[in-house]
Amino acid sequence: MSDSSIDPAEVLLVEDNPGDVRLTREAFDESGIRNELHVVHDGERALDFLYQRDEYEDAPTPGLVLLDLNLPNLEGKAVLREIKGTPALRQIPIIVLTSSEADEDIARSYDLHANAYLVKPVDPEEFIDLARTFEKFWLQFVELPPSNHN
Repeated sequence: MSDSSIDPAEVLLVEDNPGDVRLTREAFDESGIRNELHVVHDGERALDFLYQRDEYEDAPTPGLVLLDLNLPNLEGKAVLREIKGTPALRQIPIIVLTSSEADEDIARSYDLHANAYLVKPVDPEEFIDLARTFEKFWLQFVELPPSNHN
């Protein structure tokens, strides 16, 4: 397990639905997740954040990305392909967090090297349970790459 004296990893949420953003924030709060949650609302802004372009020039390198597939401007699969195809970014774990249960979306996400695929529960309590499980595994037990890996 990670040393609790280490600063918690920054998390980037790429999500265009304001309700899902609110639910994710609430789930993080209710689960006691201390990690900083940064939010962008489309695929282009996700890449701007990760490449520290424009308004995100001072953005931290996230230790983990939660990525919706259905995004405006640049879809999630294209964002995933770009991240995993860029040596300076490919070590960042990408968790697809989407409402799609389609077999082709699941298979394509893993083909593009997603680290996990989670289907968003509709029920808020189930979403909080998912956040707790996510936090325990990804933010307590998994050793994430150092943020200065690029």
